[in-house]
Amino acid sequence: MGAFLQGYEPLIILLILLLVLGPSKLPALARGLGQAVREFRKASQGLYDEEPAAPAVKASRGSSEDDELLYSLARKLGVSTEGKTREQIKREVIERAKEKGLA
Repeated sequence: MGAFLQGYEPLIILLILLLVLGPSKLPALARGLGQAVREFRKASQGLYDEEPAAPAVKASRGSSEDDELLYSLARKLGVSTEGKTREQIKREVIERAKEKGLA
């Protein structure tokens, strides 16, 4: 398997995008793509930075399921999880649930 895009393929894709979206929407698309990549890198870097600082937790069978549940609850309650430890997210989820009368 070789590289993903070779030769004239990127130019053809750009030409198709230009024809489909028009010249006025192409810069907005590129700007949005750049922001998405930047956010992805920031989030992934935050995960790497957070790992050494987090206390060692004994691995359990359901810990990944617990994390998925915690993040799902946080999203449903409108709690931002970016750059926060698991304990911070738990506290905010509990506070938000109390505010909404769910706990």
